[in-house]
Amino acid sequence: PVTKRVGAPVAAECFVDNSPPAPTRIEAEVVGVRDRGTGRPTKRDRREIESLRGGGRGR
Repeated sequence: PVTKRVGAPVAAECFVDNSPPAPTRIEAEVVGVRDRGTGRPTKRDRREIESLRGGGRGR
């Protein structure tokens, strides 16, 4: 461990990456890709999207 300020090369040697691993392709699935120029989804579209995601209010 470094106890005082050091240069970038020394700091890079002491660096330990504790971040979680990057998500796999399955976990990083695309959510709601729309065609360019189609504008905002309508209320009906939003309800369909929510039902596909498993959310929504459920009437």
